[in-house]
Formats: sequence, structure tokens, C-alpha cells
Amino acid sequence: MSPWLAYGMAHYVTTVPSSKTPEEAFAYMSDLRNFAEWDKGIIRIEQVKGSGAGLGTIFDITVKGIGGKDSVLRYETVEFDSPTNVLVKGKNWMFTSVDRVTITPTATGCDVTYDAVLTANLIVWPMNIMLSRIFDKVGAVANRGLTRVLA
Repeated sequence: MSPWLAYGMAHYVTTVPSSKTPEEAFAYMSDLRNFAEWDKGIIRIEQVKGSGAGLGTIFDITVKGIGGKDSVLRYETVEFDSPTNVLVKGKNWMFTSVDRVTITPTATGCDVTYDAVLTANLIVWPMNIMLSRIFDKVGAVANRGLTRVLA
């Protein structure tokens, strides 16, 4: 069992092998404008600060919500260590998402690890109990998308 579950957080992690160079994979994964290409849960991405990828860039990402109600999370790039690590944090009144992408060189390209933790905020925190099951399904769909774009 994931240690995150003990705290009622939804946690999803996957590693996808890629034929891309670490630099190519990092450039793609660190630019949040690309997330909609591999995550079917994303409806729209708008960059509100910066241009492309980089430390301190901010994006408003609209995701499909539970029960058909869409939700916008504001993501900020808080770590940017090319070509190995990027950490973004997204938040709205209901959820906080912390997503880390780690790139590890291999003999044939690289491995891309996507590690995300989703937590319900404030008065909706009891939702954390259900978030894990939902997040696993969302993560499985995103994993298929990542495998497609990183091959």
C-alpha cells in the first residue's frame, strides 16, 4: 500500500520508457501546454505567466470534473532542473495536485517517471477516501497517452 493512502491522498506513479533523448523528453514533459496531448482528462490549457516551459511559469488547466462539472487548477512550475526533474503544483479551492516528472537516461533513450499526488482541500477533505480509486483510473488513461507520445 502506498504511504500516501495512510494520509488519505490519491497517489499515482508510472514509468514509461522512451526512445527520446533525456533533453527531448524533458523539453516535452516540462512544458505543461503538452499535457492535453496525453491526458484525456484535460480540456484546456492557458499559459498565464511566462512563455513555454521554465521555473515560475503558470498555467490554468481545465480538467473534466466529477459529475460533469469541469474544474480549473492553477499550476506553477516550482522546480525546473533540465534535463532530469520538473515539479509543478496545481491548486484550486477544492484540490491540490503535486506532479513530479523525473527523466533517467538509458542505453536506448530514457525512462520518464510521472509521479502525482492529488489531495482534496478544506471542507471537501472527506473526498480523499474516494480519490484514490478515481485517480488510479485517470492515471491508467494518462499512462496510455504518455506511452503513445514518448515512444
